[in-house]
Amino acid sequence: MSNRVEISIDGHVAEVVLNRPDKHNAVDMQMFDELGQAAQQVADNRTVRAVVLRGAGDNFCAGIDVSIFSDPGAGIDAGSMAPQGESPANRFQRAAYAWRELPVPVICAIQGVAFGAGAQIALGADLRYAKADAKMSIMEIRWGLIPDMSISVTAGHLLRQDRLRELAYTGRVVDAGDALEYGLVTAIHDDPLAAAHDTARQIAGKSPDAVRAMKKMFTETRYLDDNASLALEAALQMGILGTPNQMEAAQANMAGREPEFKD
Repeated sequence: MSNRVEISIDGHVAEVVLNRPDKHNAVDMQMFDELGQAAQQVADNRTVRAVVLRGAGDNFCAGIDVSIFSDPGAGIDAGSMAPQGESPANRFQRAAYAWRELPVPVICAIQGVAFGAGAQIALGADLRYAKADAKMSIMEIRWGLIPDMSISVTAGHLLRQDRLRELAYTGRVVDAGDALEYGLVTAIHDDPLAAAHDTARQIAGKSPDAVRAMKKMFTETRYLDDNASLALEAALQMGILGTPNQMEAAQANMAGREPEFKD
């Protein structure tokens, strides 16, 4: 059985590839599981400081493989809809939510289409770079379904609520320009993969302790009141001050040299 998701690591940057180009990287049950497993594998590797998430071939991901719906052995049942392990996400949500759970930043490179499940996987990333001719759609309504791969958590802070509802209610396909205006993507690039790797390398050159703490801060404070948010912000800073990587960053900056951080 071929791998649906492949991982490679260059320096401190991991590249995770949805690898079904002959199916436009449509997500079947094996890929659902492998996406969550890939995120866990990256999370367990302390040398990784940033992740690039992309699709093989000409598309990021065309959505769910509809053959799942007619497969009696697919295993879509109450168990698969329950949280998996220590994550609050279920088997399907993990494919997108796992990138949010990852302690390091994730940059998604979008080419071709990111439809349905593909759009939701992309929304789990910290940043999304799209090619000018890319297209996106929250397409589940076309199958009589709701978008249920953690979009209620990942998209609420990116799009206005009325815009998110419009896209979900209609299943409308939007081009990269509209996706940028709405907040679905971060930026448009001629070569989104190269841009994603460039950003990942920049992040990997910063203190991994500070970057991890920032991701935790930005992810968690959205759900807290002001008192709890400010307390977490202070606690995270206190956990960094005076540590070897923080001191190295400060000393390198003052000396005008490149820092050398420990994982």
